[in-house]
Amino acid sequence: MAPAKVDTGKKSDSKSQALKIAKAVKAGSTFKKKAKKICTKVTFYRLKTLTNDRNSKYPTITAAPHNKLDHYQILKYPLTTESTKKVNTLIRPDGTKKAYVRLTPDYDTLDVANKIGII
Repeated sequence: MAPAKVDTGKKSDSKSQALKIAKAVKAGSTFKKKAKKICTKVTFYRLKTLTNDRNSKYPTITAAPHNKLDHYQILKYPLTTESTKKVNTLIRPDGTKKAYVRLTPDYDTLDVANKIGII
């Protein structure tokens, strides 16, 4: 049997070659093949390629957002839970949902109705 040859120069050469390839990959290749677009229509339309940066004249949001779902709005649009599924509701012809809520004696009915916006 012949003794195995140990070549120390090849390992350093492969390391330098790997570093060279890693550098090339990091830089990115410049020879990318472009895919040709398939023309599916008979009429040719010139492409609109100009894209300008956004130049807003005024900010889109002018006021700070407020909480739209307060304690009284939750009665008008309740969350879907087990307790709300048990409530008997009715969809009116104008699309709003009608539900009956039993208030405890410490609440004034007219006061709550005014705050909700019913009266």
